[in-house]
Amino acid sequence: MNIGIIGLGDMGKLYAKSFAKAGYAVFGADLPHLYEPLAAELTPFGISVMQDGKEVSRKCDIIFYNVEAEKIAEVVGLYASSTKYGAIVAGQTSVKHPEILAFEKYLPSDVHIITCHSLHGPAFQTEGQKLIVIPHRCTDEAYQRMMDVLSTLKSELIEIGDYHMHDQIVADTQAVTHVGFESMGTAWGNAGFYPWENASYIGGIDNVKILTTLRIFSYKAHIYGGLAILNPYARQQVKCYAQSESTLFKMMIMERADDFRQQLYAAKKFIFDQDGDHSPLLLDDSVMREFSLSAHAESRKPNSHLSLLSMAYSWYKLQINPYHNLICQTPPFRLRLGIVEYLFQNEELFEESIETALYDKSIRSDDLEFHSSVQEWATIIGCGDINGYKALFEKTSHFFGDRLEHARTYSTEMIRRLKID
Repeated sequence: MNIGIIGLGDMGKLYAKSFAKAGYAVFGADLPHLYEPLAAELTPFGISVMQDGKEVSRKCDIIFYNVEAEKIAEVVGLYASSTKYGAIVAGQTSVKHPEILAFEKYLPSDVHIITCHSLHGPAFQTEGQKLIVIPHRCTDEAYQRMMDVLSTLKSELIEIGDYHMHDQIVADTQAVTHVGFESMGTAWGNAGFYPWENASYIGGIDNVKILTTLRIFSYKAHIYGGLAILNPYARQQVKCYAQSESTLFKMMIMERADDFRQQLYAAKKFIFDQDGDHSPLLLDDSVMREFSLSAHAESRKPNSHLSLLSMAYSWYKLQINPYHNLICQTPPFRLRLGIVEYLFQNEELFEESIETALYDKSIRSDDLEFHSSVQEWATIIGCGDINGYKALFEKTSHFFGDRLEHARTYSTEMIRRLKID
């Protein structure tokens, strides 16, 4: 059984090494100018690096396209006609609409399409991680063959019958989740301060906010841009998140306390007060408190947690039960749901958040920055502006600079300690 990887970036190399370790003959290809360095890096692992994707397509029984979602059609168009008769083809993009369209357009009709999606980044090994498997066009025999091969990764295989369902869930668990954290990062960058140096961002759930935000900005913009812009369900959900945040922000600045409380308690009841409908995540506050970037202890100031209030309110407006979407959970989504749960289920902290949002003018400027950032991200996504997305992402990433690598390592340990991965 020959396994092919077209696209030997971080995730492509991870999968190539994993399959080679499992005993398969693995062949891979990337851009021509990367041939020599990739061959030098991967040959010691028993991986054969080829000159281009046509050679991989001709030789391999199962072929994985590990390329950016925005480039999937272009790459598949180059190599699909060389696909071996009866082969199985999969993609590893996080949004399946453009991928499936490209496969249907370019792949020969005798080729099986069974796509997948790893719910983790290249910093994690495949063992124990979640891997979505979606049969699209295949025989039962081909599907079983694919499942047998994927099982050697020792991932938790989650079968989803339709790529539409996948993209709907991913819109919530990834696209909107990322926008929430990206908006926090952009707000801090525009305000010109690092949150760990501000007394309003000290405490367990704020440590999670900060580290998850920096973790996201430590990766490449295209990973998130394609998720948000190429997924048709993501635009709808991001728009609702922005509208929900705007509605709450207007109530705050107008001090419409009764309406504000009524809406948030309705969201709380919808998500968290349905007995037996879900198992709570119960993040450990003592562990969350350990992971602070602050160099000195300060007295904690109350925080409105507008980003978390907006997430819960958005789920309520969309009538999404986020616990049902844990089937496609990622560490950032599980952390986000966990800290929203912690806030809404801790009555004292929840009331403090509401009072701060309505009446504490000392944090109002931070909330204004967050409000502006959410609307900016939502506008870019709504317009399908991938270049604008990348530019804003990279601008914010540049603000945090060399702190990102440390934060990625630190957040990985936090995820492990909180048993999120």
